[in-house]
Amino acid sequence: MYTVIGTVGSRTLRVLWMLEELGAEYQHVRAAPRSEDVVAFNPAGKVPVLVVDGTPITDSTAILTYLADAHGKFTHEAGTLERARQDSLTQFLLDEFDANLWTAARHSFVLPEELRLSGIKNSLRWEFERSQRTLIHRMGDGEFVMGEEMTVPDIILTHCLDWALMAKFPIVEHRLSEYHDRMRARPAYRRAVAKRDE
Repeated sequence: MYTVIGTVGSRTLRVLWMLEELGAEYQHVRAAPRSEDVVAFNPAGKVPVLVVDGTPITDSTAILTYLADAHGKFTHEAGTLERARQDSLTQFLLDEFDANLWTAARHSFVLPEELRLSGIKNSLRWEFERSQRTLIHRMGDGEFVMGEEMTVPDIILTHCLDWALMAKFPIVEHRLSEYHDRMRARPAYRRAVAKRDE
């Protein structure tokens, strides 16, 4: 059994969703960043943490990749061109979507008030909109990011689109809005999100 540490309103949702898609057994410890439960496994205090046989794995993307590889689902085989494309899309989403949203969050409530730059969010929104147009050209023709098969980048992208709406970063590409609606309708996604209320 896996143990997932972190709050649903964070990147922990990505891990919970993956585990729900896999149908894997897990325990969820609802712990806030920098709390004792988190620092005991990750000195940086960041969530999520996945504990496997007593060994903690940190960083949501590393956890998703581990789970996908371990279960042989939601990923392409290492060493294939499909995996290279998958990893490229993953890095693109982390660099162009996640990083902009995280920087905006840092300048909204994470950093000490005297270090926040409210004006930076305008440039981040501009970059976020431009990155959406780039992503549309990189997406496959199917219902998922890479085409007909759901992979790790789908979980990251859907979570980033959720985050964007909360942060008032507009989703300007109609295809992405439709994609977002489809992904949020998945039963495993709904079960993971419902853990906020448990």
